[in-house]
Amino acid sequence: MKKIEAIIRRSRFEDVKEALLAADIEWFSYYDVRGVGKTREGRIYRGVVYDTSSIERTLLSIVVRDKNVEKTVQAILQAARTGEIGDGRIFILPVEDSIRIRTGERGDISLYNAELEK
Repeated sequence: MKKIEAIIRRSRFEDVKEALLAADIEWFSYYDVRGVGKTREGRIYRGVVYDTSSIERTLLSIVVRDKNVEKTVQAILQAARTGEIGDGRIFILPVEDSIRIRTGERGDISLYNAELEK
């Protein structure tokens, strides 16, 4: 099992969500986050200078079986990419175990409904 964390532009969230659903990735968490990037500049709006070094992004947190890692990553890449600086990052981390609280199932089986795959 792997945990995929992706930091993407907020404006691309709906596209990424639809791409994940199309790839049969039906469960994930997301959070609004702020970060600091390399670009340091101020923007002027109505005579007020705003610091844009603090960037608003969305963090996706997805745990998938090993066989679903590549299709998940590809869905995020294709939907989140604009080709401009600041498109984001994807991190892939190992997951030691997973437990479904309702049934006590452990491992891969806790991530999906086996009855639906038959």
